[in-house]
Amino acid sequence: MNINEVAKLTELSPRQIREYEKLGLLQTIQRTDSGYRVFSDTQLQRLKFIKHARDVGFSLAQIEALLALQDNKQRSNAQVKALTRNHIDELSDKIQRLQSMKATLQGWHDSCLGDGSPTCSILEGLRNGVQDDSVTNHPCRTERSH
Repeated sequence: MNINEVAKLTELSPRQIREYEKLGLLQTIQRTDSGYRVFSDTQLQRLKFIKHARDVGFSLAQIEALLALQDNKQRSNAQVKALTRNHIDELSDKIQRLQSMKATLQGWHDSCLGDGSPTCSILEGLRNGVQDDSVTNHPCRTERSH
């Protein structure tokens, strides 16, 4: 299989595949006399593994560790589980940070009257670092003075 066929089967771009090869995540890829890559079924499966790992947010370093564990017939599934637990914890922290960001932005958005005046709770919040519940008492929420 050539790189374009593999790209279609794995839903990776040829650029990504070349990058994974460059990073050493793939074993040596055979080449034709004219220099084109020829992928084996084993390499196709490895690229699918990498794609699935990326889809659930594993970093390239984590994928490298997972591939090493996959290649090691003496591996312990406890190592794989620990690596995955760490990743889940990182994702949970990231979700919490994202939810906090969303709440802050939502508060700024909800506080803004959007009435065409120059007063803007969103810009005020960005300027002052106002977060979460404190935006509900922001001046933009009150009626404008005449």
